[in-house]
Amino acid sequence: MRRKPRLVWLSLSAVSALCGPAQAQAPNQSAPESGSTVLETVTVTAQKREEKLQEVPIAITAMNKAQLQARGIDNVADLSALAPGLQVSRSPSNDSISQIAIRGNSEINPAIYWDPAVGIYIDGVYLGKSQGTVFDVVDLQRVEVLRGPQGTLYGRNTIGGAINLVTRPPTGEWGGEVSTDVGNYGAWVRKASVDLPAFGIAKLSFAARSEQRDGWVETQAGSSVSEMNDRHSNGFRFAADIDFSKDFQAALRYDRSAINQNGTFSQLYRLRPTGAFSPLAPGGSLLFGLLSPFASTERQETAAVNGPQYQKVIVKGGSATLSYKLGTNDTLKSISAYRQLVNNDGGDYDGSPLAIAQTERLTNFDQASQELQWVGRRGALNYVGGLYYYRDDGDTNNPQSYFSGNANYDSRYGTRTNARAVYGQLDYQVLDPLSLSAGLRYTSEKKGLTRTFGVAGAAPAPFFYFIPEGTAAEKTFDAFTPTVSASWKFNEQLSTYIRYAEGFKSGGFNGEFSDTTLSPAQNVAETQTPFKPEKLKSLELGAKSSFAGGRAQLNGAIFHNKLDDYQVSVFTASGAAASVIRNAGKATIEGLELEAVVQPIKALRLQANYAWLHGKYDEFIDLDPNLGVETNQADNRALVHAPQSTFNLVADAQLARLSFGELRALVDYAYTSAYYTYPYQIAATNTAAPVAGDTKVSAHGLLNARLALGKLKLGKTASGELALWVRNALDEDEPVNFIDFGPGFGSLTPSYFLDPRTFGATATLRW
Repeated sequence: MRRKPRLVWLSLSAVSALCGPAQAQAPNQSAPESGSTVLETVTVTAQKREEKLQEVPIAITAMNKAQLQARGIDNVADLSALAPGLQVSRSPSNDSISQIAIRGNSEINPAIYWDPAVGIYIDGVYLGKSQGTVFDVVDLQRVEVLRGPQGTLYGRNTIGGAINLVTRPPTGEWGGEVSTDVGNYGAWVRKASVDLPAFGIAKLSFAARSEQRDGWVETQAGSSVSEMNDRHSNGFRFAADIDFSKDFQAALRYDRSAINQNGTFSQLYRLRPTGAFSPLAPGGSLLFGLLSPFASTERQETAAVNGPQYQKVIVKGGSATLSYKLGTNDTLKSISAYRQLVNNDGGDYDGSPLAIAQTERLTNFDQASQELQWVGRRGALNYVGGLYYYRDDGDTNNPQSYFSGNANYDSRYGTRTNARAVYGQLDYQVLDPLSLSAGLRYTSEKKGLTRTFGVAGAAPAPFFYFIPEGTAAEKTFDAFTPTVSASWKFNEQLSTYIRYAEGFKSGGFNGEFSDTTLSPAQNVAETQTPFKPEKLKSLELGAKSSFAGGRAQLNGAIFHNKLDDYQVSVFTASGAAASVIRNAGKATIEGLELEAVVQPIKALRLQANYAWLHGKYDEFIDLDPNLGVETNQADNRALVHAPQSTFNLVADAQLARLSFGELRALVDYAYTSAYYTYPYQIAATNTAAPVAGDTKVSAHGLLNARLALGKLKLGKTASGELALWVRNALDEDEPVNFIDFGPGFGSLTPSYFLDPRTFGATATLRW
């Protein structure tokens, strides 16, 4: 393994070597071949100002509106593998909750007391929690994926990176777009986006989207729902840009999305005769005999469930961005925002008509933020500075019932955050080819928790409270997160950079902790003991190049990350089914990322990306069952959501130019190698603890394709498009997420599979 870091560095050197000779001849290159075209210039706002993507000393992937539409991307969950090292999963049991990993940094606990490792922003507004982040972004114009820690300009909870979702601004001219998708499983998707003519100083636009699809899992008679894995959602967006003067503008945004569907089938994947299902446990053999016939490792499309099975989500928010030009070189910006989430779901986790494991989660969450930015330039010096305030307030009621209502849990928790930050960054062009950058951010945040946990037998038995109502805790965390980088521009076609950056993921309290083997005093003490922030130090070397007369680009980056106080989420079944967060220790993650795009002729565009990742724990402190004390288990613990290899291949071709339009085809293939979903033991040295391999996702690929007849002339100003599409064309049927209840609960493991092959047609009208 010691050779791999060298191979990584040599690979990036090869990128520069391949590009260097081609660039040296650039001034003498002949004009592009007839019929070809150069690649478009991509502008991003990764550093709070507009810059060309190829000139920003950060690893970034950007996709414009046309690419997003052609690839069927409507939300964050559709982005997996489309940027190097980006791995996105839907949380087990709830399609509206994302699990996002970049460069091996992830969060796998969807509870509102834990923070994500990748920040998601919509029009510059941070989305505080993973719950409710998988919503359809209506009128999405651009997506930027920033890889690596973004602690200086973006702040807390961006140790893996950041995803910027940018919606389309109103044009001030009459125009719009409507489309209808029809597909198998009774799928209907309707979209509409309308721009109104300018009203004096105001430009307005409205957009809406609705989706419905029958469930691909049908249920048997007597089940609590008629189907599962269905889709029923709608979204609305309003945008207004107001030009008060040439120096003062306002951008107002509002969006609302609602989901009301039966939810995802928790298919029983595994059950073993251990713990509560052991022959030694009262009724264990009977329970195992009744439930085990429902276990299957093959994707099932029929099921029988009897528990609560639903997802009801409403997420909405508004923002006001005010920009004021202070002369020709400086802009002062204010971003005020408020967002609200209601996330209610219920799941039958045993995947059977038996009342073995049933839970509900009822969450209310709201957040508000205020940011002031000062962006400017003085000659060769660019600068950005800002003040940031964020607060959130959320509560979850998580009732749980097991074994036909003979074991019931009252599990409730609330979380509060007040965060403040000040930041600044300077970029200075020292020489014509050399630019230096340095930035620093200071963040201080106060975290609070309230917790209640009680246990009861069959009704009407009263609850005994291990954590009484009114239990609370509070602590303030702070951090400095610097960034330093240097870039060298060899010529207009080739630049390289080296970047050092730090980031941190906030500390907090274990809102779900519960252990009925401990006393109430011990439960309260554990609840009030905070886990520490996770800190990351990253060194990155990158190169960005264009060649072949501007018809090709090749970008690469290598990185070496050191994590300290690494936060791991461990699912427990010692009380209620819940996860607790531990600072396990230290980890080292390194990797290589490559991106390429080639447009050899005007009618063909080829894209590819590849990421290689290697991560290991340097320290993982856990209990040694043989010694009875905590020891370093680094060599026997799994790093989660960190596939060794991912790649994506895209071919977008114009097949024919016709008198009435053009025929285009797009083929998109994304591959992800195997990865672990829980940080458990790799070798089973402790028979009382879960094994990581039981919830390991196998390598899999997804093939999507689209054939479109577009640019159909419909009158003087209108055009149309008809398209056929297929997703998961090869009908991959792998489980891509799990919940492992552990040996104490028979290693009962619900699994969550990829959607089967879906296909359909889309009709679009633009004017």
